[in-house]
This record gives sequence, C-alpha cells and structure tokens, in this order.
Amino acid sequence: MSLVVVGSVAYDGVETPHGRIDRMLGGAATYISLAASYFTQVRIVAVVGDDFADEDTELLESRGIDLEGLERVPGKTFFWAGKYTDDMNDRVTLTTDLNVFADFQPKLPESYANARYLLLGNIQPALQRSVRSQMKHLRLAGGDTMNFWISDFREELLKTIKNWDFLLINDHEARQLSGESNLKKAAQKILEMGPHTLVIKRGEYGAMLFRHDSYFIVPGYLLESVFDPTGAGDCFAGGFIGYLAEHGFDLSGDHISRGMLSRAVIYGSVMGSFCCERFGVERFRALTRPEIDARFEEFRTFTHF
Repeated sequence: MSLVVVGSVAYDGVETPHGRIDRMLGGAATYISLAASYFTQVRIVAVVGDDFADEDTELLESRGIDLEGLERVPGKTFFWAGKYTDDMNDRVTLTTDLNVFADFQPKLPESYANARYLLLGNIQPALQRSVRSQMKHLRLAGGDTMNFWISDFREELLKTIKNWDFLLINDHEARQLSGESNLKKAAQKILEMGPHTLVIKRGEYGAMLFRHDSYFIVPGYLLESVFDPTGAGDCFAGGFIGYLAEHGFDLSGDHISRGMLSRAVIYGSVMGSFCCERFGVERFRALTRPEIDARFEEFRTFTHF
C-alpha cells in the first residue's frame, strides 16, 4: 500500500546544547518519508533547487523512496536555521529562505494517482486541497498544519481539513484552532470540523489520539540525550501513517480497530524518539526495522499495568 507524501525538502542549520551544524538535509517531507519508509512504499512530492546534493538523493533512494515527484528547478533549495534553548523545548528561528519552495505547486506524477494513502505536510491549505482532489482511490488522507495557516488562512484551512480523515497538530496549534485551552474540549471541537481522527503531539510529553467515541494517551520516550528535536514531529507522522499503510488500514469502515490506531501512535512516538538521537536525518542512515520493533516492545512494557 503506497503512501504519497507532499511537503518540503530543505536544508537546515541547527544549533543545540550538543553542537551546531550549518547545513544538513531536512524538511517535513524528508523526515516523514524516511520514517514511513520502514513500513511502506513512499512516493514523495516536493521541489528542490539545483544545489540539492547527490548524496542526499542517494540517501532517500537507499530507503526505497520514489523520487519521480521530486521536482528540480534552477535556484536554491529551501533553507531554515534555528537555535534551541537549553531544555530543547523551545527554539528561535534565525533564518527562513523559501527560495524555490516559494513557488511550489505540487505536481502529482501519473504513477502516484492510484496510491491509497496520502500525508500532506505543512504547506498552504489550498495546495493541500488541490493534491487531495487529484487522488481518487484513497483509503486514508490527512496531514499537518501550523499556526500561520490557522491564524491567517483559517477559512481556507477549515475547507481543507473538512475532507480529511485525520489531522496531526501540536498542543499549541490545537488550542489555537479550537479556541479552547482544555485539550479534551479542543479535540471535540476539532473533530466536529471534519477529521475522524485527531492526533495532538506534545513533544517530550508524548501524544494524544482522539476520536468521537474514544481517546488514547501515550507518554514520550525517555532519552538520555536529546541531540536535536528538529523533525521529530514529522517522524512521528511518518511512523503513524506508515504503520497504518503497512496494515491496509481504512478509517471509513464500520469496525475501526482502536488497537491498530493506538499501535500507530506508539510507532509514531518510536520514530520521533529515534530522530532526536542524532542531528538531522543521521539516525536513519543506520536505523533498522528490528531496532524500531524492539523500541515498540519497550513502550509496551513501560506502559503496561
């Protein structure tokens, strides 16, 4: 069951208490695709400049990611730089150069059109809606958004998520979108906006999954050292949707497997935790599926009672 991922492929500059890297592979679509590739066939839709390095293309290809939808145009690849605080919970953006990403118009290759799963990364809601409308055989579609789209493009965003099966956002965005400070009330309001399933990511504090008739809460994985949290939320998304695609999950059925959704949240948390162990995408150069499954079992053990 193939998964189409739409979003940014970028270069990042990051400074944390553990060090500084001026330029490394990043972008939401990159992290989502790498994480999901351990579970299912991934097809990426993004744009990069002519400065995109061969070694970064090779990394994506080494994970079996289909790059037919990775458009290459003259100019520089999207670049972001930021600095994290000592506790790693907050960061300051130092640079945002959209470069070729400023004119990104997702182009869906014909070979992608029959994919059954779609994850729309943090891009303009109208572009997300355009991609969704081009895919006619989806079992599961949803994505991410951010505070800018919530505040400045609210009506457009509401029109977009109305037709999504799931929404993945953090706790600050959930409060902003719903107007509620209490997360349970916030979730109820957001579910009324269209998505059948809502996942609220809470960083080191874990994640919460809400449906109209149930909810599930998982803690964060306790790492001894967090080197770089950049991309952890996107890796969560990749693990979540990747696991569901691997098992052919369909949210439209009458008999929804709560257990499978809960396991998908755990696998999302697992992938986010691995991301934080090295700078950027470095952990994915050596990560194996047995390591992922072993950490899943560790989650099962420390949350059992």
